[in-house]
Amino acid sequence: MPEPVVIATWPFGRTAVTVAGDLLKNGKTALDAAIAGAQAVEDDPKVDSVGFGGIANSIGTVSLDACVMDGRTLGCGAVAALENIRHPAAVARRVMEKTPHVLLVGAGAQQFAIQQGFPLETLHTPESVAAWEKRRPKPAPHPAAAPPAGSSDNHDTVTVLALDARSNLAGVCTTSGLEFKLPGRVGDSPLIGAGLFVDDSAGAAGATGVGEEIIRISGSNYVVELMRAGKSPQEACELAIQRVNATAVRRGVHPQGVSFLALDPKGRFGAACTIPAKFQYATWKAGKIELLTARSIGPVGP
Repeated sequence: MPEPVVIATWPFGRTAVTVAGDLLKNGKTALDAAIAGAQAVEDDPKVDSVGFGGIANSIGTVSLDACVMDGRTLGCGAVAALENIRHPAAVARRVMEKTPHVLLVGAGAQQFAIQQGFPLETLHTPESVAAWEKRRPKPAPHPAAAPPAGSSDNHDTVTVLALDARSNLAGVCTTSGLEFKLPGRVGDSPLIGAGLFVDDSAGAAGATGVGEEIIRISGSNYVVELMRAGKSPQEACELAIQRVNATAVRRGVHPQGVSFLALDPKGRFGAACTIPAKFQYATWKAGKIELLTARSIGPVGP
């Protein structure tokens, strides 16, 4: 049996791996641990790109996306553009367990959450409102114009990947998305195969960064399929970043901030990012927590 492992995106992932690791140590499943770890970050108002206190979209609304996946059964659930519900990852699990669907969005996702007993509450804090007022861009010259993609610090999704003592993998991806995004914008985080993919027979992968670039290559599914083909988690993440870079070059643009992390059934893990990203991720193994820096990979060729 492998030793339980948890990995999570960004320095605030230390909160997630601490909570998840304690649960794994006490015999909980990978899915229970990953969701609890992600929820701890959703609850932290100091993390302004996930859950409660997240930076709002272009009209001042906090809109949340999340998905979960169980590698044993390939069960998955997701919500997108969910407003006034604090714990989108937990709602995504209910979608997986209580409905025949995978993804619920907008008002429908909110109605389902209420029916499942989740309370309505404001997701703003005084600090998040002040930050939105300070950082929001000037009105676009055309109402349909997209807001700027922003820097690498405004889309810090938390993805949590866990391997339990039963050799089962699970993952969670949850975010408030790009700050100042257009209402209705959906990134990679609630999309199975883009922001998250988990399969016990191959591995687990998750993403953070500019979701449009991750969606473009079906990023997390690509990483898992590379592991299925024999690549290590580190090799798989690096190859996925190379594909992101190549896709940007084909489109004549500079690669934006994108990062992948991966965990295989043996408990090995890895991570990589594009040059614009400065990606750190947290790990928990044998009760030891580390903060590691991923390898940055730039475009190849002219």
